[in-house]
Amino acid sequence: MKVVGTQKSQIIAGRIAERLNADLAATKFSQFPDGELYVQTGPIDDETIIVGSLVDSDTLVQLLLLIDACEQSRITLVLPYMGYARQDKRFKDGEPISARAIAQSLGFGIDRIITAHVHEPSILGYFGVPATNVSLIPEIKSYIASVGYDNPLILAPDEGAEGFAADIAREGAWEYDYLIKTRLDGEHVRMEPKKLHVESRTVLIVDDIISTGGTLAMATELLRDQGALAVHTVCVHGIFASGAYTLLKNSGIGDVAASDTIETGYSRYSAAEPLTKAIKEC
Repeated sequence: MKVVGTQKSQIIAGRIAERLNADLAATKFSQFPDGELYVQTGPIDDETIIVGSLVDSDTLVQLLLLIDACEQSRITLVLPYMGYARQDKRFKDGEPISARAIAQSLGFGIDRIITAHVHEPSILGYFGVPATNVSLIPEIKSYIASVGYDNPLILAPDEGAEGFAADIAREGAWEYDYLIKTRLDGEHVRMEPKKLHVESRTVLIVDDIISTGGTLAMATELLRDQGALAVHTVCVHGIFASGAYTLLKNSGIGDVAASDTIETGYSRYSAAEPLTKAIKEC
């Protein structure tokens, strides 16, 4: 068995290879003068694990090229983060269902696929091969416990993420709630927990994805105004686009933590263990 990682998922690919006691294939990545991408991986075994988060167009092309390069092997595709998954339906005439288009393109030539906290699990059927979506909730709980927050209030950013917060809170026997947004006038909104008070409490906002950080920054400022002792956040997929780092830091937020499904300076815990377990069980 060989593990092959894309250029932006080398660390998590290495962690998975260590847990599988498998070789991590040396892979060359380069670019032709016209901008086309080139990949070359080392000798392939009968079974290959391709690991790559879909974070941009280049990683999509690299995944397609690696799948083709390993065509003589039994391929398991591990997508720690699947971009384009949030467009899972057509909202306007002429729009693509992006999740379907990407899944169908990646499903060709592979035997099975594993994702982590894909935004909409129903899209797994678009791959056309057996697909498994793993949960990182035990890893999130372990990370929160390791930091040693004092009786944190686990808070979802909205009602849609309440179940996610509830599952994390249940793991650690913590209280949880979700934020509700009330528009006060044309320029001002209020965000506060639905049931519980935050005064003098450590608040931990949890979500599957942090993208631009705008809602999180606003929530942090308002919760601090409501007397929260500190506001921290933990997510699965940390995109942190469009100046999110500066925005979050200026909001007064404390710790910002994400997994290594997208490898950034905020990666504080790893998705490698549940992904490896899924590989072994498939």
